[in-house]
Amino acid sequence: MADPNPLLSDFQSSESKLPPPRSLDETIEQCIGNFGWAQFLQAALVSLAWVFDAQQTFITVFTDSQPTWHCTESERVDSVCNTSSSNLCTLPNQTWSWDFNPHVSIISEWGLQCAGSFLKGLPASSFFLGCLIGGLVLSTLADSSLGRKNMLLLSCLIMSLSSMLTAFSTSIWVYAFLRFLNGCGRATIGTCALVLSTELVGKKWRGKVGAMGFFCFTLGFLSLPMLGYINNGNSWRYLYVWTSIPTLIYCCLVWIFVRESPRWLIVKGRKEEAVSILQSIASNAITMSFTNLCFDVQEDQSKSNPDVYDALKILVRKSWSFRRLLAAMVVGFGIGMVYYGMPLALTNLNFNLYLGVVFNALSEFPAFLITFFFIDKINRRDALIGFTALSGISSALIAVLGQQLGSLQIVLELVSFFSACTAFNMTLIYTIEMFPTCVRNSAIAMVRQALVFGGVFSPVMVAAGRENQFWSYGLFGLVIALCGLFVFGLPETRGSVLCDTMDEEEYKTLAKRQFIG
Repeated sequence: MADPNPLLSDFQSSESKLPPPRSLDETIEQCIGNFGWAQFLQAALVSLAWVFDAQQTFITVFTDSQPTWHCTESERVDSVCNTSSSNLCTLPNQTWSWDFNPHVSIISEWGLQCAGSFLKGLPASSFFLGCLIGGLVLSTLADSSLGRKNMLLLSCLIMSLSSMLTAFSTSIWVYAFLRFLNGCGRATIGTCALVLSTELVGKKWRGKVGAMGFFCFTLGFLSLPMLGYINNGNSWRYLYVWTSIPTLIYCCLVWIFVRESPRWLIVKGRKEEAVSILQSIASNAITMSFTNLCFDVQEDQSKSNPDVYDALKILVRKSWSFRRLLAAMVVGFGIGMVYYGMPLALTNLNFNLYLGVVFNALSEFPAFLITFFFIDKINRRDALIGFTALSGISSALIAVLGQQLGSLQIVLELVSFFSACTAFNMTLIYTIEMFPTCVRNSAIAMVRQALVFGGVFSPVMVAAGRENQFWSYGLFGLVIALCGLFVFGLPETRGSVLCDTMDEEEYKTLAKRQFIG
C-alpha cells in the first residue's frame, strides 16, 4: 500500500542519514540557559505595557459615565421631581441639577444626557473601531520590517500622545476621533508585549512569562477605580493626563533598556545582532561559544522573511494554519464579547458601579494565578472548553432568573467574567504555541482582533439589555458557549516546542498524526 505521507517519509529518511539540525528553541536555550534574571527583567519591563493598555481600554467607564443628579429644593417639595422615578429628559432645566461640576463627565459637560445611544456610545465604538483598523494595518509590521521592540515602542507612543490630546477635546466629535487614534495605537501593544516577552525565554517558562502580561493588565484595570475615586468631582480630562504621562516615561524606558527578540533577528538573517543580544541577557554561568551555537541553525529559517502582509498570506495559504486561525478567531470573538461587555453591563445591575468595576478587576487576579501556576499542567483544549462553558452558563442564569437573584446577580457576573478572563489569557498563550515564529505575531494579532471585534457588539447589546437582560447577559452566555465549541478543532499544544518556520510546524504536525495513527 502506498505511503499516506510520502513527504513525511522522505523527511524521516533524510533524518536517519544526517544528524537532526538543532532547533532555534534549543539553540537559544543552550546560549542563555532556560531562564535567568536578565530574561526576567526584560520580560517584566515589556509586560508593563499591559498596564497602560488596560487603562485606555476601560477608561471610558468613568469619563463617559452618566453623572448623578438631584432635584432642586423647591421642586422636591412640590413633588414635581423625583430622582428615582423621574425621566431626566422630561424635566425642565430649573427642576434638577448635577451632583458635581458638569466637567466630571463628557455627558454632563457637553449636554449629552438626552442624546441618542449612538452619540453617547460613539467614543467607545470609535476606540474599538480604531483597535480593529490599527490591528489590521500595524499587526504584520512586527513580523516583517519593524520587529517586536520597535512596534511596541511605536504603539505606546501613539497611544500616549493621543491620550494627552484627548484631554483638550472641544466636542464629542473631536473626542471620538482622538479615541479612534488611541485605539489604533493600542491595537498591537498586547500582541507585541506578549510575543516579545515569551520569545526571550525557553519553553519551560514561556507560559509563566506570558502570564506576567495578564497580571500587569489586571493592575492597569484595577488602577482605574482608584484614579476615578481620586478624581471624583474633578474634570474627566485629568484622567487622560494622568494615564498619558506615565506611558510617555515608559516609552523612554523601552527605547533604552528593552532588547529585540533574538528569535526574530535570526529568522530575519540578522544573526550578529541576535548573538549580541543573547550575550547581553545570558547568565554568567553559561558563557560558551555563542557564534558556533547560534549559527548552527537551519539556514532556511533566515530566509523566511515575509514582507508586510505576506505573513497573513502565508497563514491562509496552508490549510492547517488557516483552520487553526479561523477556529481560534471564532473562540476569541465569543470570549471578547463577554470580556469587554461585562464591565459595561454593570450599569444594568442593581449594584454600585465603582465597587462593580473593582470586583471585576480583582477577579482577574485568580484568572492570572490559574494561568501562571497551572498553564504547564493543564491541557489547553480542555481548559478553554470548560471556562467558556462556565462563563456562558453563569451569564445565562442572570438573564433567566433576573431580579429573583438579588445580590447573587453580581456573584454570577463575577464568575462569568472570571471565566472569560481565564479563557482570554489561555487563548493568547495557546495561539503562541500553535504558530511558528515567522507568522506568530500576525496570528496573535488576528486573534486579538477577533477578541476586540466581539467587544464592538457589546455596547449595543448592553444598551438593549437595559429593557430585557436576555439581549445582554443572555446573548453573552449563548455566544461564548457556542464559540467555545470550536476549540475541538484545535490541536493540543501543552509541552510542545516552538517552531520557527511553516515547514517545521507542518512536519511536527504530520509526525504527531502518524504517531497517533
